[in-house]
Amino acid sequence: MKKIAVCLLVLSFLIGAAAPAYCGGSVKKLGRGFSNVLTFPCEIWYQIGQTNEQNGFTAAMSYGVLKGVFMAGARALVGAYEIATFPVPAPGGFEPILTDPEFFFDAL
Repeated sequence: MKKIAVCLLVLSFLIGAAAPAYCGGSVKKLGRGFSNVLTFPCEIWYQIGQTNEQNGFTAAMSYGVLKGVFMAGARALVGAYEIATFPVPAPGGFEPILTDPEFFFDAL
């Protein structure tokens, strides 16, 4: 039992020493994932509004709704992926998968 406690103590110090190497990118990736999971329904209304401004009401009520539903699903899936894989520096060193915008409220 004493050996296990010592091993856990040493392991916790090693993890603590290595944590700063991951804090920058991994913590942002985790936050980005939670942000995407929490804000994905807003994507529907945003896409409808954008399509209405660019192409008019009829396009907004058909194409805009479909685009909004698709983008909301994509944002939710990417958010769940980023939460599940936040300690892993993939893709390309914690770079965002959705870049336009990286966070939903950056578009507003």
